[in-house]
Amino acid sequence: MSSRDPSGQHLRDLARLRRVRDRIDREYAQPLDVERLARDAHMSAGHLSRQFRLAYGESPYSYLMTRRIERAMALLRRGDLSVTEVCFAVGCASLGTFSTRFTELVGVPPSAYKRDAAGDMAGVPPCVTKQVTRPIRNREAPATAPKLA
Repeated sequence: MSSRDPSGQHLRDLARLRRVRDRIDREYAQPLDVERLARDAHMSAGHLSRQFRLAYGESPYSYLMTRRIERAMALLRRGDLSVTEVCFAVGCASLGTFSTRFTELVGVPPSAYKRDAAGDMAGVPPCVTKQVTRPIRNREAPATAPKLA
């Protein structure tokens, strides 16, 4: 297989994209930006963003924020941390951006989610809780938030 083989290059790009996605999953609480992810994957930021969207249906930034919001939902359900503490624990630097994105994905602000969800999933296995409470991507949250229990 030569380096000019389009299918070979496509497979190498997919492997790099998978490594980027895995890194986001692992390091979601770290300061990550598309430029750094692209540089570490030996791609330009624009190419990474375009290829990531083609492969996974959303931009790397959107995927990162979804991971952060998923983790924030779990921390808020525990009920022992404030919304601000959760915001910083999941790697967000701005409470405003965190709250806006949380509301877009979940359908309710983080404070309302914390108030309503604390204890609702008690006794439910974490793997089921994660599936049931997974945030909806791309601004598709329902107008009214569904009840968790």
